[in-house]
Amino acid sequence: MTSIAFIGLGNMGAPMCRHLIQAGHSVSGFDQSIEKRAAIAQLGGQPADTLQQAVGAAECVITMLPTGRHVREVYEGPGGVLESVAPGALLIDSSTIDVESAKAVSAAAAAAGFTMVDAPVSGAVPAAEAGRLTFMVGGTAEGYERAVPVLKAMGHRFFHIGDSGAGQALKICNNMMTGISMVAISEVFTLAGRLGLDPEAVYDVMVGSSGNCWALEHYCPVPGPVPNSPANRDYAPGFSGHMMLKDMRLSQQAAAGAGAATPLAGAAAAIYQMMVANGHGDRDFSYIFKMISGR
Repeated sequence: MTSIAFIGLGNMGAPMCRHLIQAGHSVSGFDQSIEKRAAIAQLGGQPADTLQQAVGAAECVITMLPTGRHVREVYEGPGGVLESVAPGALLIDSSTIDVESAKAVSAAAAAAGFTMVDAPVSGAVPAAEAGRLTFMVGGTAEGYERAVPVLKAMGHRFFHIGDSGAGQALKICNNMMTGISMVAISEVFTLAGRLGLDPEAVYDVMVGSSGNCWALEHYCPVPGPVPNSPANRDYAPGFSGHMMLKDMRLSQQAAAGAGAATPLAGAAAAIYQMMVANGHGDRDFSYIFKMISGR
């Protein structure tokens, strides 16, 4: 059993905590939301009223936060993790943030004597609920070896990508692909509908053909073909439009810094921006189909 502090109890963090608790770990959870802190008690964890209370006796700290700014504040800010956690604790950030912030936090942790890895995830809420996340880990080999026994409670695939920031770099590339794919799938179903094709038939053919991809198979944006997709829950997230726009912007920031041409990602980012600007950012990102199709 490991004593774990989990910071960030949202759509991803809460089910991740549940699996840690079910695996026998002692979990103390903190979130700015009182309701989310209370919910962890129902899972068998210990809600903490402050970050300092959560991490004080922790052997491992896991964070799942919205942006690089939040991550840096939680770790490096006054009263943050680096000031409050016990010596020797392992630090794991599973947020999706920019590479520069991930490297900066890791460097600050190392300077303070801690081992830290960036370990963003793939699979979205369904995989978090099922304990089937994929972890992309950046950091030292020692950090990776220490992290995997904890991560195993929440996932089923683990990759040591490289040095600090490498996990975030791969996650940005992965989500860029997902964001582009969902736009493409939405255009295909829009065209298929205008041509009089049944969406069930379109789905059945494509999942067994060259057009198949994860976003189609698991997150089909048209109601009907995939019963568990957000499209069948009035596009309740899931993975919100706000979050996808954030990740597409991260991809464009990374591309600009690396001098890489990503025109499709740039166009997809603009489309998600329109979705958010039209007031649909709290819907699942697959809601982009309704905008593209004019529905």
